[in-house]
Amino acid sequence: MSRIGLKPITIPQGVEVKLDQHTISVKGPKGSLTRKLHPDMQINISESEINVARPSDAKEHRSLHGTTRSIINNMVVGVSEGYQKELEIIGVGYRAQLQGSKLVIGAGYSHPVEIDKIEGIEFEVPKQTQLFVKGIDKELVGKIAANIRAIRPPEPYKGKGIRYAGEHVRRKEGKTAK
Repeated sequence: MSRIGLKPITIPQGVEVKLDQHTISVKGPKGSLTRKLHPDMQINISESEINVARPSDAKEHRSLHGTTRSIINNMVVGVSEGYQKELEIIGVGYRAQLQGSKLVIGAGYSHPVEIDKIEGIEFEVPKQTQLFVKGIDKELVGKIAANIRAIRPPEPYKGKGIRYAGEHVRRKEGKTAK
């Protein structure tokens, strides 16, 4: 049995959930999200909670059970609380700044890397070496944060680069002279 799939999703105050055939729409104080779900999954919406059930114990249905429940839960949490990823920029001369609606990152290349504003994503730069990616769609926030990190991933010798806050980078020992 799927332990995650069996858990009911509680609907917080101010969040409205609608199911139209296989498309679920979640509307809350931070915005609204819509997603098409697998047609085999059975979704039951009551006043205060959502339950996800599977039609059989087939391998495909077992794997979709927990996934469908997690997707719906992420949508409910996103429209009520939102998501954010924090990135740290480490290295001499490495910095991030907002120029209008663009995010500009200087990461040791011959040119600054510019990231245009993405709908549903908000960038916040409290310090030049600290960056927040915020939004209501967990998948999109994670993808954009991973794309920013990929501009200059942390290297193992000096630890320079862009990393998630709290990420541990394994350091290697440099060359030694005999």
